Amino acid sequence: MRMLLAAFAATTILASAAQATTVYPLDRATILVGSPFDFKVELNKQVKPEDVKITVNGQDYKTVLGVEAQFVELEKGKEDKALGSALLLRGLKISAPGDYKVEVSAGDETKSVTWNVYETAGQPKAKNIIFLLGDGLSVAHRTAARIMSKGMTEGKANGRLNMDDLDHMAFIGTSSTNAVATDSANTMSAYMTGHKTAVNALGVYADRTPASLDDPRVETIAEAIRRTSKKSIGIVATSEVEDATPAAVVSHTRNRNDKADVVGMLLEVKPEVILGGGSAYFLGQEVAGSKRKDNQDYIKLFQDAGYKLATDKNELAANASADGNLLGLFHTGNMDVTLDREFLKKGTVDKFPNQPGLVDMTKVALDRLSKNPDGFFLMVEGSSIDKMSHPLDWDRAVIDTIEFDKAIGVAREFQKEHPDTLIVVTGDHTHGVSIIGTVDDEKPGTEMREKVGTYAEAGFPNYKDENGDGYPDKIDVSRRLFLSANNGPDHYETFRPKLDGPFVPAVQNEKKEYVANEQYKDVPGAVLVQGNLPKSSESGVHAVDDVVLQSAGPGAEGFHGYMEQSDVYRVLADTFALGAKQTN
Repeated sequence: MRMLLAAFAATTILASAAQATTVYPLDRATILVGSPFDFKVELNKQVKPEDVKITVNGQDYKTVLGVEAQFVELEKGKEDKALGSALLLRGLKISAPGDYKVEVSAGDETKSVTWNVYETAGQPKAKNIIFLLGDGLSVAHRTAARIMSKGMTEGKANGRLNMDDLDHMAFIGTSSTNAVATDSANTMSAYMTGHKTAVNALGVYADRTPASLDDPRVETIAEAIRRTSKKSIGIVATSEVEDATPAAVVSHTRNRNDKADVVGMLLEVKPEVILGGGSAYFLGQEVAGSKRKDNQDYIKLFQDAGYKLATDKNELAANASADGNLLGLFHTGNMDVTLDREFLKKGTVDKFPNQPGLVDMTKVALDRLSKNPDGFFLMVEGSSIDKMSHPLDWDRAVIDTIEFDKAIGVAREFQKEHPDTLIVVTGDHTHGVSIIGTVDDEKPGTEMREKVGTYAEAGFPNYKDENGDGYPDKIDVSRRLFLSANNGPDHYETFRPKLDGPFVPAVQNEKKEYVANEQYKDVPGAVLVQGNLPKSSESGVHAVDDVVLQSAGPGAEGFHGYMEQSDVYRVLADTFALGAKQTN
């Protein structure tokens, strides 16, 4: 037994030592030929430079990579905690495809990783790519959107969503490099760079140092397009344009909340079209409503760089067919959701009464970008599917899904006239939500839970769309879909749409714990639902389930089966031939 324990202890020590060193890019990274990235080695101890040995495919790394890394004697963490030595090489490019085995040793520390460097087709398969992302888009959102929008008779849908007819499909794994779970930053960053990263990170590998802007960078798709082509770039979102998904197109930060810095990164890349909310991060701190900590006026900087500014629906329409770059900022924060903006006039619509919707913004973006004879890349995000799913406000999330699908319809109409366009539709993560059945107000009794119909008792909801706009005429119909989450804080389930404004399921008590919001306690028939998340959680969380990706157009055949988020970028890069051999 003593020998067995000794052997186990020795094995544990060796395994610990082997994992002490970290190499970025991580093991199994896929890297586009010619795409610049930062190479970093983090050692667990402080060592001398001569103690470090790095080989690539068995040769000294300087011979293979052609450059020498900077040696950092000691990296420090919070409160000056010693972290160990490091080597850093910025802007490394590998021009030959193949597998690269990187081996590092320094005393008893060792690490081995293998990268796959890939090239792409020599010629582009498509002139344009329209990448549409429904943030948090889950299967239940799609199903509910179809039923609410199109109706159902005798078990068959009375119509199809635009996304239903995209003919290539894949399931996408969404986990991050540091957890089985994900957030919008990690997944969208992987989509836009080909490298998975940590939760909250954009365009970087999340290293151990506290600073959020010095982590090892990888090239974004916007930077790759700028490096290899003359194509235009567009970003459209109903969130702040600095939010994780739109930011991932251009940004490099460990912390997705570095929104003021993201504005500078947008200006550096200069996408030809930027439309959404988030003007608070463009305004100097002395301007009312600003969220900056300096007096930099980025609206003026963008205008000085040749951008036209639009601040409402009318100004957007006036710029629809104009030439030049366009910056549209329609809210200081996230734009109001479709249900509030178009129908209930709730939320902040009284302060921002003339906000455009996702469809209007997508149309204008396509009009502007399609003027470029070399083509374009357009990212369109239905941002608030997620933002309304977190607080378990399913009606608002589903109505935003319908709006997102209408934007897909705009893209599909464009594709009919421009068949050299690839359309990709996906989510970045899911939510733990399912359609359970219906809630029927006409069932007898006052207990709302007794009005929930499941199986044969569910029947069909009675939404109508008599004006033919694709939205249900009202959401508070007498027999409506019942969507339910598998996670959340303590909250009151009312079994009804929230017509007075977005749902706030939980609020903090004096102990800083989130408890059920008693605003909903006295709603007739409301039921207290015991939460299953830590009491520090104010809302529901993302699920780890795969997301569905659908695509149509040249290059769509690259999407199939199961794929990681980082694999999606490889298809995009191949479609645009971003890794073709450069002749200049």
